[in-house]
Amino acid sequence: MGIIGWIILGLLAGAIAKILLPGRDPGGLVGTTLTGIVGAFLGGWLSAKFLHRPIPHQFFDVKTWIAAIVGSLFLLILYRIFFGNSRSRR
Repeated sequence: MGIIGWIILGLLAGAIAKILLPGRDPGGLVGTTLTGIVGAFLGGWLSAKFLHRPIPHQFFDVKTWIAAIVGSLFLLILYRIFFGNSRSRR
């Protein structure tokens, strides 16, 4: 999968993760995309390392999408643990 594929996968996986775990997280489009891309790599690594199930690097593979979304959810949960769930209100 090329860099454009990773960006699109990251954007969609990050958006799905934010829908599944709503809250007042900062980031916008760029933050969502970065969360999704890092989440995709993290989910693939966790799956290969601990579940002994390597993820194929194909855009239309269900395992790739599940790993990306789970990795993004994991990053959002870690963010909320360390930095809280809300931004300062104005």
